[in-house]
Amino acid sequence: MSASPLRRGPAGHRPWPCCRRCSGIALDLGSARTRVWISGRGTILDVPTITFPGAGAIHPIRRGAIVDTPGTARMLERLLGNRLPRLGRPLVVVTAPVLDGVAFRAEALTAVQVLRPRTVLTVPTARAVALAAGADLCRPLMVVDIGAQVTEVVLLSDGAVLDARRTALGTRDLDDTTTADGITGAVADMITAMLRQDRTSLTLDAIQSGLLLAGGGALRPEIVHRLTGQLHAPVRAVPAPHTAAVRGAARLLEAAHTHPAFSGRQPVPHLHR
Repeated sequence: MSASPLRRGPAGHRPWPCCRRCSGIALDLGSARTRVWISGRGTILDVPTITFPGAGAIHPIRRGAIVDTPGTARMLERLLGNRLPRLGRPLVVVTAPVLDGVAFRAEALTAVQVLRPRTVLTVPTARAVALAAGADLCRPLMVVDIGAQVTEVVLLSDGAVLDARRTALGTRDLDDTTTADGITGAVADMITAMLRQDRTSLTLDAIQSGLLLAGGGALRPEIVHRLTGQLHAPVRAVPAPHTAAVRGAARLLEAAHTHPAFSGRQPVPHLHR
């Protein structure tokens, strides 16, 4: 497990915000790593996406899809069960891929029930990345998220998804058969297809203003270099790209706490657009 040290009070007590109604969790459920931000802690938990139902290890999320919902629930219980307050129910924000997002959200909503959430909101991973980068959501944005097993390219405008493509390739596939050129070539092909099908100037405007690169692939200089050369456009890796999605979800979590819907009986806003 990778995480910053947690401050503890007397007898190993883990501090929690005074307002238990304001407790919350931001989740980024990745194929290789699961990242969690807990309100009031100031740390990000970063652990392998793995569970141990018996003698062997199981990967409940593969290629960006939740293939074992009970296993995902067990993983969350093992990771967060002793970190949540005994009283109160948390607000949970979960990132979700744009493509196949409906199925992912349905399975994620089932899995996080183990945390006894008060409300569960979902947000497109690309939008969370843009928020973490401090990008201007009023302008067209192209977000390239290169994960361990999936790469997703998403065009945003006013924070909403206009177009999206994905390929079942990621950094875990880098070996003798799949190279950095293979991944960046797939990204270039997806963006080219977007350009050809776009009847407006939004895709071109987003490319010319620069691509936002996130995920573990953004930590590999050879991928950033090759992508810049193939697209002939600026490519900017967001700060701490491997945790950008969960940090963006955390920003939405903090904003959601101030929304009128959480102080009364008004309808709860759904963040997935």
